[in-house]
Amino acid sequence: MSMWLRLCVLAAGGLGVAVLFLLACFDLPAFGGLWHPYGDRAVHAALARHTANTVSSVNFDQRAFDTLGEESILFASVVGTVALLRQTRDEDRLPPEPVRVAPPVRRYALIALPVTLLIGLYVIAHGQLSPGGGFQGGVVVATSLHLLYIAVDYRALERIRPVGMYEVADAAGEAAYLLVGAAALLTGATFLANFLPYGTFNTLSSGGTVPLLNAAIGVEVACGVVVLLARFLDQAVEIESEGRDDEAEART
Repeated sequence: MSMWLRLCVLAAGGLGVAVLFLLACFDLPAFGGLWHPYGDRAVHAALARHTANTVSSVNFDQRAFDTLGEESILFASVVGTVALLRQTRDEDRLPPEPVRVAPPVRRYALIALPVTLLIGLYVIAHGQLSPGGGFQGGVVVATSLHLLYIAVDYRALERIRPVGMYEVADAAGEAAYLLVGAAALLTGATFLANFLPYGTFNTLSSGGTVPLLNAAIGVEVACGVVVLLARFLDQAVEIESEGRDDEAEART
């Protein structure tokens, strides 16, 4: 196929997508209007399955398969980062030097750490009830641990952050999401269908599989972010040109 023919095929495809996009835009609800068929259906489905937070119902029930793809993107990013930034045989690892922290910063970070951790866990646990969920709460939990880095030093963070365990937990969160989805197949339902009892509305046990999938996401995101930050924080690269070792040592 010649270059000219490829460009013609590309142009025809792009034109077709543009026409379909414009036709779809003409049928959209008016901006700021009260009629929104998809929103109404999403709210109705969330209430029917006893999920107070419609966003979580959409993420972990109505389009749970799409959320699996989003979670897998983060998981793949963590795996790729671990593979690319792993320590090679010719690399030297030096212990980080302690740095003095201002007393006000130290006090504030040590006070904020347990509060932030509690907020992150609360956001994950109440994902099916209130704004937030596993994605948001997982990031908050990972951030709270790194307040120890700000309050003390990097060695203190390393003591509460065994990276190997977080890597296993990251994979466990990904696997838990898949296993919950596969469990639906045993009941004769489709993959990731909401097959559990819906429970009492506006309670922690409501929503069927929504809280389980939300918790799996929370574990995967929290541990994934911790592993990502650990791999990047461990990097202190010094590149030396061959034959200029003496000059490089003089600069350092």
